[in-house]
Amino acid sequence: MKASALSFRAAVLFALIGMGMGIAKAIARDHSVMPAHAHLNLLGWVSLFLFGIYYRLNPALDVSRLALVQVGVWSFGTVVLTIGVAAIHMGYEAADPIAGVGSLIVLGAMLLFAALVFRPTLGTRMISAAVLTPAE
Repeated sequence: MKASALSFRAAVLFALIGMGMGIAKAIARDHSVMPAHAHLNLLGWVSLFLFGIYYRLNPALDVSRLALVQVGVWSFGTVVLTIGVAAIHMGYEAADPIAGVGSLIVLGAMLLFAALVFRPTLGTRMISAAVLTPAE
């Protein structure tokens, strides 16, 4: 699977979950976890969709395992962070470390993305010039 396809699919799932969460909380008139809802939508929907666009525009990275790892780590960190932030805003102060760990996971995934952006060959295999030469 390509990194862009994984990013787009995960982004849509996070958007649906975020929308469901927002609607459920609006119906209940309980907006206590609004910060978790916002984190889920920003990290899960917006950021992942933007990663997908970047990977789609960079085909060599789109098929790299490192880009897939980046998307997977980002998605996992988003889930952990959202759960932690929701728990904190529901009154479970002991969830602070969960949110902290989620934040560090997301930071690690962003550092990996930065490495892929600044050194695009990092996540790709070198392709010989013979393979890239057009046939006559």
